[in-house]
Amino acid sequence: MKAWQTTVDEVRHCTLCEPELPLGARPVIQFHPSARILIAGQAPGIRVHRSGKPFDDPSGERLRSWLGVDKPDFYDACQFAILPMGFCYPGTTASGDAPPRAECADAWREQLLAQLPHLRLTLAIGQYAQQWHGQRLPAIKPERTLTERVKNWRAWLEHGILPLPHPSPRNNRWLAKNRWFEDEVLPELKAQIAQYRGAQ
Repeated sequence: MKAWQTTVDEVRHCTLCEPELPLGARPVIQFHPSARILIAGQAPGIRVHRSGKPFDDPSGERLRSWLGVDKPDFYDACQFAILPMGFCYPGTTASGDAPPRAECADAWREQLLAQLPHLRLTLAIGQYAQQWHGQRLPAIKPERTLTERVKNWRAWLEHGILPLPHPSPRNNRWLAKNRWFEDEVLPELKAQIAQYRGAQ
């Protein structure tokens, strides 16, 4: 078995956080070392936990629209790696979904990223993905809010990372308030996706 397959198998059987997970451990990732695009989200929601398929929910529908891809391409691991900051459903809090378990990134993220030799573009979706990936960019001034990070997308993109808001319906108000995202960022996002999907 190849090294990356061994790592993915270990991830899929990980129970590191199980005592803290309301529905138990069920890591949900999509991975192949040929992928040039990484989707770095937050953590699976309850629907994704049940199906075992990343972004198998309304957030995924919107994300695929943003990317300009259909389901077969989106779920092609040779095109898109999908590694949320937490691989298992973390439960909820009074204000919504609970944060991703920090132990997950500590245990697995560097190992998996090291096995993506062709990676060209990382989509950092939401604050937790942006904070983790942003720490690897010392040239980027640390913005205080998600809105500031997304507005500064050009500086991030110089380093192969594009910060995005979460495509959840819960962000409809943010999207309505920040029309510049649809006008400025989404056309560039689609162009980047088309470029790297077509790269050889």
